[in-house]
Amino acid sequence: MTAPARYLSDNFAPVEHEVTATDLQVIGKLPPDLCGRYLRNGPNPMTAPDGATHHWFMGDGMVHGVRLRDGKAEWYRNRYVGSRAVQQHRGLPDIPGSNWNNSPHGPNTNVGGFAGTTWAMVEAGGCPVELDYYLDTVARNPFYDTLRNGFTAHPKVDPLTGEMHAVVYAWPDLIDKVQYVVVGADGRVRKTVDIPVPGMVMVHDMSLTERFAVVYDMPVTVDFDLAFAGRFPFRWNPDYGSRLGFLPREGSADDIVWVDVPVAYSFHPMNAYDTPDGGVVIDLCVYDRMFDTDLLGPFGDGWARLERWEINVDRRTCSTSVIDSGSVEFPRHRGSLTGAPYQFGYATSPSEGAEWESLKYDLTTGQRTALSHGAGRGAGEPVFVSRPNATAEDDGWLLMFVHDQNPGAAAATELVVLDAQEFSRGPVARVLLPQRVPFGFHGNWVSDRSVPDPKG
Repeated sequence: MTAPARYLSDNFAPVEHEVTATDLQVIGKLPPDLCGRYLRNGPNPMTAPDGATHHWFMGDGMVHGVRLRDGKAEWYRNRYVGSRAVQQHRGLPDIPGSNWNNSPHGPNTNVGGFAGTTWAMVEAGGCPVELDYYLDTVARNPFYDTLRNGFTAHPKVDPLTGEMHAVVYAWPDLIDKVQYVVVGADGRVRKTVDIPVPGMVMVHDMSLTERFAVVYDMPVTVDFDLAFAGRFPFRWNPDYGSRLGFLPREGSADDIVWVDVPVAYSFHPMNAYDTPDGGVVIDLCVYDRMFDTDLLGPFGDGWARLERWEINVDRRTCSTSVIDSGSVEFPRHRGSLTGAPYQFGYATSPSEGAEWESLKYDLTTGQRTALSHGAGRGAGEPVFVSRPNATAEDDGWLLMFVHDQNPGAAAATELVVLDAQEFSRGPVARVLLPQRVPFGFHGNWVSDRSVPDPKG
C-alpha cells in the first residue's frame, strides 16, 4: 500500500468545508485590547491532486480568520480565496478582475490588511485578491489597476511612510528580470524598477532597510521541463550562484550593488537594518539547498537555521554567523521596527513530528527561549501585536494557530495567545476552533482601526 503524500496527509491535508462559527470557547482570558482579526492563508486543494507530483505550494488558497473584540472570540471563518478553479468547481463564473498569468488558483500564501482593505497575496505573477471583512472574495485587484506584472507574497510595509515595498518575479512574463515595486499608502503603485537577473529565480521574500530594498538572487531557478509538465517549476541550481542586491530605495537598476553571499537559499528574513558604518545586518533562515532531492516541498532537503549576515556594501563582502543551528522558520519581529535595529525576534521550529515549538530570540544577549505547546501539538507562524502605548519592544502578544493531534483533544486547532514578555509561561488564552486548520503559510493581525468592521 502506497503511503499518503507528505503534503496531503496528517495536518497538511486540506479541510473540506467552509465554516462559520460564533461565540467561540476561550480557555484563559483574552486581552481586551485585541480588537480585530487574526488571519492566515495557506493551500487547500479543492479537488484531490496527484500525490506523486503535488507540491505543497500549489493549490487553492484558503484564509482562516478569528475575530477578537472586548475579550471575546466572536467568530471563526474559513473561506476559499476566489479563483477560476474554485468558481468552476462551484459551477459559477470567474471572479472579477484580470487573470494575468491565467492561473487557475487564487493567492494561497499570505493575507493582511493594507490601505483600508484586506488582501490575499501570492508570488510568481499572481494578482492580489481583495477580500471583504468576512473573508469573502471581492475581486482580483491589481492595486486599482496600477500594478503591471504581478506581486509577491512578502511585501514589507515601511512603518514610517505606510508604503508597501515588494520584489516581484512573474512566470512567464519576467523571465530575465525581477521588479522592485512600491505601493503608496493609498493602495496604488507609485514606483516600479526593472532589475535584470541572469535567469528566472524564485524570489520568495525581500528585505527593507532605511536605505535599501534588498533583492535575494539565490539558486532556485525555473526548470522548464517541470513547468511544461504542469508541475511546480522551480528547483535547486547551485551553478547559478548566490548574491544579494542592494538597491537604493529611490534609485534605478543602474544603482544596485550586488554582493556575493554563500550558496544557499532563504525563504524568509527575520529583519534587516543599516549600520552606522554604512553596512547592513540581515537575520534570516538559511537552507543549505532547496528543492534538490525533494521536489514536493521545503523540508525534504534539510531544515533551516537562523543566521546573521553582516554586509559591507562598499567592499561587497559578507560575513556570516549562526544564531541558532536548530530548525527555525517563519520568523517575525515587531512590525514597527521593520528596517530598523531591533532586539527581539520570534519563529517556529518545524520538525518531522507534530511538535513544532515556538521560539523567542533576544538578539542582544543571545538568549534563545523555546516553548513547547505539549506532546502532539505544533505551532505555526507567530504574529506579534504590540500592546497599546507600549514602550518596551516586546510588550505585546504573540498570536498563532496550534494544531493538536492528540485523540480526545478539546479542539484540533486553537488560536493561542502568548504574552511576549512572559513567553515561557505559556498561553494567556486559547481559543478553541470548530475545525482543524491545516499547516499553512503566513498571516497577520488586522486591527479594526486599520480595516474596520462595516457592521460596527
